[in-house]
Amino acid sequence: MADSSAMRRVAIVTGGRRGIGRSICHQLAQAGFDLVLNDRVEDEAFARTLVELRELGSKVEPHAGDISDLQGHAALVDAAYRRFGRLDALVNNAGIQVRNRGDLLDVTPERFDESIAVNLRGTFFLTQQAARRMIADGGPASGRSIVIVSSSNAALVSPEKGEYCVSKSGLSMTAKLFAVRLAQAGISVYEIRPGLIRTDMTAEVREKYGAQIEQGISPVRRWGEPADVGVAVASLVSGRIPFATGIAVDIDGGLLIPRL
Repeated sequence: MADSSAMRRVAIVTGGRRGIGRSICHQLAQAGFDLVLNDRVEDEAFARTLVELRELGSKVEPHAGDISDLQGHAALVDAAYRRFGRLDALVNNAGIQVRNRGDLLDVTPERFDESIAVNLRGTFFLTQQAARRMIADGGPASGRSIVIVSSSNAALVSPEKGEYCVSKSGLSMTAKLFAVRLAQAGISVYEIRPGLIRTDMTAEVREKYGAQIEQGISPVRRWGEPADVGVAVASLVSGRIPFATGIAVDIDGGLLIPRL
């Protein structure tokens, strides 16, 4: 009897152990995906996410690794093919915030390089690695996808975290570049721009931005939740918007709408 898992779609999710990444994994599991769960540490949160995904019916391959280490990219992509024999989606969610918000004039080369290495360089080359393998594996002519999770800071200026903004704006161009390159291979590429999302990463600015949300900084006056992003990613990689590629989807409560 054929392995029923061969009929299920497979996704790699980077930075998947908590926050937005965990919600993306949950939504993909509910959409019928098996998963390669990547994060740079295997801790209690990692283990808990594995349990949750398996309870949702997914087969999950754990794969620890830092995407800034380019030498580990081939093994991460291989994990999907070794366990499941296919790869239908790569979700580039892993990213870091600045260590210390502060004056743009005080950004050091070390801080800048750290943001670029994870948020932009790692994502670019992992996307390249996955795309090469997808093209080479003789898989379906359409229906596969790559998602790049950037930020509203791909467009909004926040001088107190300048290096983060630069890295995220670079991801917007990365999505467009790969969208054009991969369209003929049947691989769609999407950018997701989360706005103010309630996660551990935003805990330190919860009071500041909470007040601004109440005052209408975004038309939808609430914090976004990780599940808001997860639902959007699952919709895209499930093929519900087939005649689109290279688009940026703002999951931000209207934060990026220009207003007078």
